[in-house]
Amino acid sequence: MSAPTVRRRRLGAKLRALRDGRGLTLEEAAEQSGGRITVAKLSRLETARSAAKAVDVEALLDQYEVTDTELRAAVLALTREGARRGWWQSYRGVLSPVYEDLISLEAEAEALYTWQLSVIPGLLQTAEYAREIIGATAMSETVDAKVDALVEVRLARQAVLTRENPLDLWAIIAESALSTQCMGEGVMRDQLARLHLLSKRPNISIQVLPTDSPPHVGQLGSFSVLSFEGHRDLDVAHSESLTSFVYFEDQEQVSAYRDAISRLRDAALPVEVSAERIAEKRDQV
Repeated sequence: MSAPTVRRRRLGAKLRALRDGRGLTLEEAAEQSGGRITVAKLSRLETARSAAKAVDVEALLDQYEVTDTELRAAVLALTREGARRGWWQSYRGVLSPVYEDLISLEAEAEALYTWQLSVIPGLLQTAEYAREIIGATAMSETVDAKVDALVEVRLARQAVLTRENPLDLWAIIAESALSTQCMGEGVMRDQLARLHLLSKRPNISIQVLPTDSPPHVGQLGSFSVLSFEGHRDLDVAHSESLTSFVYFEDQEQVSAYRDAISRLRDAALPVEVSAERIAEKRDQV
């Protein structure tokens, strides 16, 4: 499933709330529009499956008798921003739609909680480590030919960690991922050194889950939760496999992934001890 941009999701949620506030069903709201907006179109707007046009949103605001000027301005701002191009759109032809969606979500999220079973999280990777991982997991010549561009994208994504209001990242990494045998000389040492350095940033917390830990929920695979603290109903979980990238937006499912993250945090080494373990691994390479 491809996830729409965060702005579109927020706009859709607001339009749905305004309709609910008027006590209207989708069918009733469409009928009141005088044919301007069909049931199918209104549903796509509310579920963020279609980009909204300002003229349609303005008509809905009028129809729902929204007279609060600040509210109208905020909703229309979401409409305009939903169509705004992100830097990653210059890589079209290189990125899949679901990858573009992930970058969009990362760009607007306030926090990211991730569990990685076998690799260092992408937002914490060095260029050479990223190159080896992307190359090793490329399952077609098409992807293989785009490795350089994909490395550029991965590094560009990391700007969310150093922006004015940086993303809060909480990464839990299986200890085995710290012992990957990269082919390039010094690649893993440099990666571990970067990981150790980034662990000192106030917005980045890194925990290591020891290899000798008891069975745990993370053994079923890697996953992440993107959190929008002021809009928890917009939180998204996602998991990636060799051939698919799946988003989970149903809040019961997202809650299950939040709980799994909480369990893994409890099972992993404390942040300070994890930094020591990473330094030990670095010095052993």
